[in-house]
Order: sequence, then C-alpha cells, then structure tokens
Amino acid sequence: MSTSYSHIVPLLTPPQRLQEYGVGLFDAIPTKSALKKALKKKQIQVNGEIATTATIIKGGETILFTPLEVHGSDKKLNLKLKVLFEDDYLAATYKPSGILVSGNSFRTIANALPQNLIKSEQADAVTPQPVHRLDYATTGILLIGKTAESIRRLNKFFEEKEIEKTYYAVTVGAMESRGTLKEPIGGKEAITYFEKVATVDSSRFKYLNLVRLQPKTGRRHQLRIHLAGLGNPILGDKDYTPEPFILKGKGMYLHAFSIMFVHPFTNEPLRLTAPLPGRFKKIFKKLL
Repeated sequence: MSTSYSHIVPLLTPPQRLQEYGVGLFDAIPTKSALKKALKKKQIQVNGEIATTATIIKGGETILFTPLEVHGSDKKLNLKLKVLFEDDYLAATYKPSGILVSGNSFRTIANALPQNLIKSEQADAVTPQPVHRLDYATTGILLIGKTAESIRRLNKFFEEKEIEKTYYAVTVGAMESRGTLKEPIGGKEAITYFEKVATVDSSRFKYLNLVRLQPKTGRRHQLRIHLAGLGNPILGDKDYTPEPFILKGKGMYLHAFSIMFVHPFTNEPLRLTAPLPGRFKKIFKKLL
C-alpha cells in the first residue's frame, strides 16, 4: 500500500492555483513538471476530491499526496560534482558536458545531488533539485533548491525574469560586434542580447568568435536557434549547424558562465560564476 502525505494550507492572500502553490510542497514534487505529472496521474486530492491544474487554494484545505508505489533499486549515483556555492537553502554546481540535468535516465545531475550536497536543516528540507535546465552538451553553472520554499521562490524568480543569466559561446563565421536577437521561438517571444568579445582566424571556419550572451527569455534551445538564425551557429552544435561546419566528437561550445539574483531568504545580492572551460581558452589563448 502506498503511503500518503498531507499538508494543511495556511490562509493565502490572494488565493493561488494548486499548480503554483504545490511546487516543492512534497519531496517527490520539487518542480512544476513533477506537479503536473502527479495531477495527471490523480495522485493529489484537496479536501478529499481529485485535484486538477485548475484547482484554486484559498487556505484551510487539506492537500493529500499519494504517490504510486515504485519497486526499484536504492542505488545511488556516484558522480563527483564541483559545488560552486551552498548554504542551507540553495546551491550552485558545475554541470559538465555530456550529462542530462534530470529525466528518466539514472545518470543525471539530479540523481547525483544528494551525494554532493549537505542536507538542509530547515523544516521544509527536500531532496535537492535543479530549478532550471541546461542542455545535454552545455557546460556551466546550475542553480539548485534545497528546501520546498526555496524551490518555489527560485521558480518564481525565473518566471518573473529576476535572475540574470550570462553565457559564453564560440560561434562560426564573420559576425557583428553586438546586437539583439528577437526571433520568436515556438510562437513565443524570445530575446537574446549578444556581444562579440574576441575573434580569431580559422583555416576551416574562417573566423571563430567568443560571444557573451544574455537571454532575457528562456525558450528551449533559444541561444542555439538565435545564433544559427543570425548565420553564426555555435561551434559543435549538431542540431542547428549546416553540414559543412559540423564539428564531430568535440562537444558543443556553449557555457553557462554566471547567474545574478537576490538571495530569496537573506536578501543578499549573489553573483555566482563558473569559469570558462579550458577548451574555450585554448582557442582564444592569446586573448584570454
């Protein structure tokens, strides 16, 4: 028989949708996507009734979560991660290339986090969870929530664009010095600011550029699509690069360099960085 977990909602002003309030409420529901899955599987009840994404929470309700029983291994992922920042509420780790942030695979950053981070001592401590995603081939800084409330607040920061992200990429071809890319993605607004930091000659590509990128929206593959649309695809990007320029076996040169935000509990301004990988410096060794 599955174990159920309950939560009594305090008075809320104003009322909230369950799909917002419920993120991080239980250890097994750390993200919005996990909450949607639980609702779809009818694992959540509010005052004894099956909840949906349209359920409104006002205060005083009892939320009951009954996860499906999963019979599997207690095997832990032994993957050493570089921890860039950590306190009792959140952390930042370095994501290497060639690994998923989360998903159905066993070898993911999410599965490695409990073995790399110190368990929070807060009353609402949960299994540490990434609060955003980086592509499989992308390296760099990844922000982690360690408590239910921290995950909720960090998710809200991303939704309200209160977290400033800076990436670096190596792009192919002659390129403008700076600009703003606004091509919609999937019918939705997408905005990326870019600035060319350095350029070197290349016998194969004519030019390789080190580009600083600041996305103001967070669409899937946004930076890759925008740069490819500009005519300057990211070196090593197999999905958006013309066949003659595909770089085989060396990964993609896209790096999440820094994130800036106000700590959701201490109100301290934070700027967390992940240094450029050595392969970036190798290309621009005379300039960096």
